[in-house]
Amino acid sequence: MAPMKLPRTLRLDPSDTFVFARAAEPGEWAVSGSFMFWDVAADDLGPKERAALRAGFLGLTSFGWSTLCVVTPVSEAEREVALERLAAHLHEHFGAPTMADARAAAQDEIAFAQGLCDHPEGTVLAVQRSVENGEIRERFRTLHARDKGERHSGSLHAGARAFTFHEIEGDDEISEEVDLLGLMRKDR
Repeated sequence: MAPMKLPRTLRLDPSDTFVFARAAEPGEWAVSGSFMFWDVAADDLGPKERAALRAGFLGLTSFGWSTLCVVTPVSEAEREVALERLAAHLHEHFGAPTMADARAAAQDEIAFAQGLCDHPEGTVLAVQRSVENGEIRERFRTLHARDKGERHSGSLHAGARAFTFHEIEGDDEISEEVDLLGLMRKDR
């Protein structure tokens, strides 16, 4: 039997803390979170809430937003904790009439999130949401680690980096370093 997997929030840089009103912490179990916008007109949202609508996954610890998630194995106990946390939130903040109703809705959200994880462990997920004819449409993208033997024409090659960093004179601000490959390989 294949291991269960769920999306886990991933922060490659501090941008989520600027983009969203509340950013999820790295490593939270996550769901799509589109239910957060089911009864809200996009025009009534502020810029940070619109950013969450357009491109956010909902972290299940902070109920903050993350631009990216990573496909991660989840134990039955961890899955159950995530489900109960989401059910409590639905009951307390979204008016689910009973905890049983909230659990049923949370189960659907968790099952959908599991369906997004039908990819190898470490696959990075991104979402693009829009409102079309009054309905929320979601499109999900996956990002995979490049095969080390892969060859590219032109200036790109198997050892090319996605990002480069440059020192700027007079910039004494402390910066955060992230090992992208290490994050992809790390057992969680």
